[in-house]
Amino acid sequence: MKEGIHPNYVEATITCTSCNSEVKTRATVPAIRVDLCSNCHPYYTGKQRIVDTAGRVERFNQRRAAGDKAQKAAAKAAKAKAAR
Repeated sequence: MKEGIHPNYVEATITCTSCNSEVKTRATVPAIRVDLCSNCHPYYTGKQRIVDTAGRVERFNQRRAAGDKAQKAAAKAAKAKAAR
């Protein structure tokens, strides 16, 4: 191996931001943060769980409800216009 071209290999902590579990390992960076790990991922746990980051699910549901409401209003207006 050539000297001086390889990164330093240090103790690292992998932290899951969803379930706050930590795993000690070795890597080229001292800290690694992941959104999902094998302790909380639905594929491994067999449980469906929505991991909401910064209210994204609520915002999506609000936009969807607003779109559905607008679509129903447009259909009702078109039906009223056709009945004239």
